[in-house]
Amino acid sequence: MTDAIKIVFFDIDGTLIDMEHKEISPKTLETLQRLKERNVLLCLATGRGPLTLPHFEGVEFDAFLTFNGSYCFTRGQTVFRNPLSPEDVQTILRNAASIHRPVSIATKDKMVANGKDQDLIDYYAVANREIEVSGEFDQVAKEDVYQIMLGCRREERPVLLRGVRRAKIAAWLDWAVDIIPADGGKGVGVQCILAHYHLDKGSALAFGDGDNDIEMLQAVGRGVAMGNASERLKAAADDICGAAAEDGIYAYCLTHGLLS
Repeated sequence: MTDAIKIVFFDIDGTLIDMEHKEISPKTLETLQRLKERNVLLCLATGRGPLTLPHFEGVEFDAFLTFNGSYCFTRGQTVFRNPLSPEDVQTILRNAASIHRPVSIATKDKMVANGKDQDLIDYYAVANREIEVSGEFDQVAKEDVYQIMLGCRREERPVLLRGVRRAKIAAWLDWAVDIIPADGGKGVGVQCILAHYHLDKGSALAFGDGDNDIEMLQAVGRGVAMGNASERLKAAADDICGAAAEDGIYAYCLTHGLLS
């Protein structure tokens, strides 16, 4: 396995970052640094957008799979872009308003909201961000929107997608959702990144913890669920490592010879 792995995809929240302490552990950081020393490509694969990507000291990632795969790029090139259709954006906004849910929308370089409730506030807090309620929301909503985010319980999800033609929910929490193109997802993003580097899935490893990571784990040669992962993800994974709070990634990579 050691020589076969050329690229590793990492979810961020609940995978690289322990959700309780909201920071990367020294051992996980060491793992990233040692993988780079072995010339393994590192890719962040996240529901976050480019504006909210974290910086980890001493580590330069090679590629970024953002908005759950809707916008993928390297440090010098856009690899894949897949915005929501303008018609679906407007339909989703109307549906959210019908259940009195404020919405945040994200373009490549903007994140704005038309209001806030506690669920959306808490969702933003995961990335240590504050909501920007903007008077320009309606104008931004006419630009290329890659992801819509809002507080939403499971029973509210069908209402959000009523009349929507080409969008789906990608969720890793029970109380908030990301809405992305129906033909998108982390699996699609992984395929685009692999094609960019001329790599096959057998040379790729991925770590994740949420339901929105299922397609990612299926798109690589070996998909690993964190010990704190959802039960659905664990069922879809090839392996399960320790939790983020227990340096699961470090232990897995060490055991499988990736850090030698």
